[in-house]
Amino acid sequence: MTKLLLDEHVIQAVRRFNGLLARMPRFKIRNRFTPRLIQSLLRMSQLGADRKLARANVRVEQHIAKDGGLSVPVRVLRPAGAACGVVLDLHGGGWVIGNPQMNDALNAALVADCQVTVVSVDYRLVPRFPLQAAMDDCLAAARWLLAGGPGDVDGLPVFFVGESAGAHLAGTVLLRLKDQPQCLERVAGAVLYYGVYDLAGTPKVHAADATTLVLDGPGMAEALRMLTPGFSDAERRAAPHSPLYGDLAGMPPALMYGGERDPLLDDTTSMAQRWRAVADVELHVLPEAPHGFLHFPTPLGRVVQLHTHAWIRQRISVVHNDRRAGVTAAL
Repeated sequence: MTKLLLDEHVIQAVRRFNGLLARMPRFKIRNRFTPRLIQSLLRMSQLGADRKLARANVRVEQHIAKDGGLSVPVRVLRPAGAACGVVLDLHGGGWVIGNPQMNDALNAALVADCQVTVVSVDYRLVPRFPLQAAMDDCLAAARWLLAGGPGDVDGLPVFFVGESAGAHLAGTVLLRLKDQPQCLERVAGAVLYYGVYDLAGTPKVHAADATTLVLDGPGMAEALRMLTPGFSDAERRAAPHSPLYGDLAGMPPALMYGGERDPLLDDTTSMAQRWRAVADVELHVLPEAPHGFLHFPTPLGRVVQLHTHAWIRQRISVVHNDRRAGVTAAL
């Protein structure tokens, strides 16, 4: 485990914001109505999103990723010039809310700082569809992208980026790509923020109480069970549904983040420990950080963003240098 060098004012800002979070309602997915209401409000808040990106010199395209009989909408953000890498973005939202636009600000910064194309997946949501549908959509989008995707990205290094439920979905996709080694080998890295890798719940999840920030501590274990109705806990812990228990051989290098105040922290630290046995892993456990810290108005989010951008740029450089070395050796 490593730690980002954080100034005391950054940590103090997180503590102050945590005080606000402690007075706010926690995110619950115990019924069908609440997610639909939140999703509607989210879409209303995103009116004019494409115009905002255009002002930031980011081109927006809508595509349909087709693979294995599935047709999955994807939102593509392109840099002004030629891209030197491509990111598959899997949004969070507890599998029940969210869409690609919710990550526009983060993805636009990624496009600008790393000169990459970002492909964000509009996967189907629970409870209208089963969790397996979200997993299948993300796999279809990944296969489509690795087969050439929206054009002008074929041959570029590919990175998977996921937050929370999106990190879980990224893990499921990577495990399911193991039956196509030529595809998995093209993935140059994975960036996983505060993911969920045990759908039966780690001990920390089961011990979460009402003081938990952002997430509904007392309801977390039951909410996870609702994702897989009819499953036993043993079945929930089977891969790929729970990536923590899968065969991680062949996984790409990874950058992982967890927060000290997140009841899902054990998911991240346990996954990093297992992943490190097969590939390079850089793990950061951030002091005072709650779940979802990347989206909150504190300096911590920007510090983490900049570090992620530097990591992706470095990995792109490694890939391009290795390719040049291979060409030289062949000559």
